[in-house]
Amino acid sequence: MANNIKFIKGEGIRLYTPENEEYIDAVSGTFNLSLGYSHPELVDALKKQVEDLIHVSSSFTGELAQEVLDSILDEAPEHITDGWMRDIIGSTANEGAVKIANKFNGKSEVLSVSLSHHGQTLFTTNISGNAFRRKSFANTITTNNAVIPAPYCYRCPFSAKGPDCGYLCAEAIHDYAQYGSSGGVSCMIIEPILGNGGNIIPPDGYFKKVREICDELDISLIADEVQTGIGRTGHMFASEHYDIKPDIITLAKGLGGIGIPAAAILYKKEYAVLEKFEHSYTSGGNLLSLTASQKTMEVVSRPGFLENVQVSGKILGDFLYKLKENYPVIGDVRGIGYMWGLEIVDKDGAPDVDLTNKIVDVALSDHKMILRGSRYGFGNVVKVRPALTATQDDIEEIYFRLNKIFSQL
Repeated sequence: MANNIKFIKGEGIRLYTPENEEYIDAVSGTFNLSLGYSHPELVDALKKQVEDLIHVSSSFTGELAQEVLDSILDEAPEHITDGWMRDIIGSTANEGAVKIANKFNGKSEVLSVSLSHHGQTLFTTNISGNAFRRKSFANTITTNNAVIPAPYCYRCPFSAKGPDCGYLCAEAIHDYAQYGSSGGVSCMIIEPILGNGGNIIPPDGYFKKVREICDELDISLIADEVQTGIGRTGHMFASEHYDIKPDIITLAKGLGGIGIPAAAILYKKEYAVLEKFEHSYTSGGNLLSLTASQKTMEVVSRPGFLENVQVSGKILGDFLYKLKENYPVIGDVRGIGYMWGLEIVDKDGAPDVDLTNKIVDVALSDHKMILRGSRYGFGNVVKVRPALTATQDDIEEIYFRLNKIFSQL
């Protein structure tokens, strides 16, 4: 259905067709439009850069890349002091993070959690926790990895009840290291919020337990902040908000502000082990990406910007909880800032994937609003993630249309 719609202009969270029909994008493109469509400051900065110079080899962009990196590190957790600006997408940033961990500790196996999504290259497909992405490529993927249970409290894989559950999902790291690995677990990669997997937020204390276990077993901890980073949660880094204390952080999506591909890898000083030739791409750290990243960081770092996302995000959450009270098909509401999910269930409380996809379709066809479902349509969570520039009026409009969708269905 979406393929029949042509958009020619965007502004804020709104898109327009050639006939000037207005649609609301409630999910920030592919969650990569942190500043919405056509943010004027980014457009002006990019116009100037396009007019001046679009591309030179990264051999000549080092000074600008370092300036941009420094602006990101200024906002990063205190122990994260170094970084790498030679990627433009999250998949290769996550690959780079694993390269760094493996070179640092001399090991090779990667741990991730079920329902995780770390990219769509062969390598990142293999280290992600979704089998449907891998099944067509089983004979071309050979890297060592393991997937352990996700910290999914609403559907706990151990049928445990918090807060005294013993963090069995985290303790599974021990089990794999002792019984399933070849003794060479290099790193664990995890999203602070499992984005594509269903907007799953781990319970309080989970990350502290994971950090303790990783320290005990000499495993490097990578926080995949491709979706959560640069203000999505109302905090510049979800790693800091949840006190994850990762060794490495990856960024992409929102870093480009208005859809310009941009990515970065951040890490502790001792992880600065790569040579330039070991992880570098033709367009990595290109002038447009650096310009977009620099201006995005400037905008998001301004006083009051993230505080507004926190306040408006709470209002959005309150609206979504109100929907849950009124519509039994919403089994759970999870989120923070401008990153929310509605878990859709049938009358027995089981995941209702068909209804989830129908909600997404009806939102577009009948209510001119763009939503996305989890796990590329295989999941049962409707994601609501407007641009960080969305106003409270925008939030009310999203709620108004969601309410009409659920009442219709």
